Amino acid sequence: MVEHSNRGDETASSSASPSVSLARASVPTHVSGLELKNVDFLRNIICDIISGGDASALVDILEDVRPADIADYFEQLSTDEREAVANLAPQVFTSGVLAELVDDVTADVLPNLGAMQISEAVTELESDDAIQLIEELDETQRQEVMQALPERAREEVEAGFAFDEETAGRLMQREFVAAPQFWTVGQTIDHMRACGEDLPDLFFDIYIVNPQFHPLGYLPLSTLMRLPRKQVLNACMDAKLTVINPDMDQEDVAYLFEKYDLISAPVLDEGGRLSGMITVDDIVEIIHEENKEDMLALAGVSDAGVVDTAMSTVRSRAPWLLVNLITAIGASFVISLFQDNIAQFVALAVLMPIVASLGGNTGMQTLTVAIRALATRDLTSANAWRVIRREGSAALINGMIFAILLAGITFVWFRNWQLSAVIATALLFNFFCAGLAGILVPLSLKKVGADPAVASSVFVTTVTDVFGFFAFLGLASIFLL
Repeated sequence: MVEHSNRGDETASSSASPSVSLARASVPTHVSGLELKNVDFLRNIICDIISGGDASALVDILEDVRPADIADYFEQLSTDEREAVANLAPQVFTSGVLAELVDDVTADVLPNLGAMQISEAVTELESDDAIQLIEELDETQRQEVMQALPERAREEVEAGFAFDEETAGRLMQREFVAAPQFWTVGQTIDHMRACGEDLPDLFFDIYIVNPQFHPLGYLPLSTLMRLPRKQVLNACMDAKLTVINPDMDQEDVAYLFEKYDLISAPVLDEGGRLSGMITVDDIVEIIHEENKEDMLALAGVSDAGVVDTAMSTVRSRAPWLLVNLITAIGASFVISLFQDNIAQFVALAVLMPIVASLGGNTGMQTLTVAIRALATRDLTSANAWRVIRREGSAALINGMIFAILLAGITFVWFRNWQLSAVIATALLFNFFCAGLAGILVPLSLKKVGADPAVASSVFVTTVTDVFGFFAFLGLASIFLL
């Protein structure tokens, strides 16, 4: 037999109408399809409708707009405006729209919707989207929605919550298509047609299973439709199956999809039985989120969502600014050790920011490459020393190029060949230290179990500032004073 979902499809249409008639005279009587694509234009219309309290006009204008586009419009509204929409016309928040909203906005909207409406949306969504939606509810509303769910849907949601966040078990959808190994192509196609709307909304592969429901292989739909009806599935399936453990981190799942060019992959339970699948549309979102997290962490900030306030943004950024303040004081302490020398030779104060700045940029270049390589598994313990040697050599070569260039500029500027030699040597030394720090710091943090993207930049910046100032001012104290 074929395992499948008994859930319905989204009610929102995926086509856009060329024009929409509105009931109120205070808004345009016709809105073209091109204008519907203008977020600012439609946002202004929605705001006018909200102020007039015309629910039917709001429903009419959004009736044939894609859920993803509606979500974009609502994300541009303020919190008060979204609350007004939810109170005026809660029916516009269909299951498709709720699934497309970003988490912050979803959490903003759900408290204004009834438990029955949310439960109906949950039953219409695939299980993975349903779990993500319920995650945004507060405890009281979550209990109300869970009680309103049909038994099967409630069991699927509870099964998903049994796994940790950001794991395959939380990410997978429990609707899939599986067929016995002895079925023919014709039997499989006929059975799927008989299932009709009970099939998953989106699937790419049919999983071939034995009587214990252990997967033996898979058959892409594109291949299935080319085969003769009498062909037995066991004879034409692909046995090279990449399987997912439900406890696997979602970042590791994304790595497997990227490595093996997967469209979907089965998830097995502890007994090796097929329990769900993960599709590429979810993985694209995970890859985007993970890359965004690494990019933000590298800068020491968190994502400033559309509903974040100034104070929440300050709370997320202030701790890292405090860490930077401490490291900056450390660099300033190094400078203070040579303040008498700087007073005697003012050119040192003019030139020392150049050494620190170039070293810092070198370190960040190496660090960015290292963080990316760690995330894509291109940098491992097996090739770490080769990468370290490469980055150290590249830093030395760049150091020599820019040391010679800066020495020439310094000589033209101050007419002092000793000062030129000092700054060239200090810059070469700082380039080398920066290159090594950019690769060794994230590797060390990864080894001790810390997130390299979060803390590396602070340490690398500290190394380049302290070593750059110390080398330049120290050499100047020895050879110039």
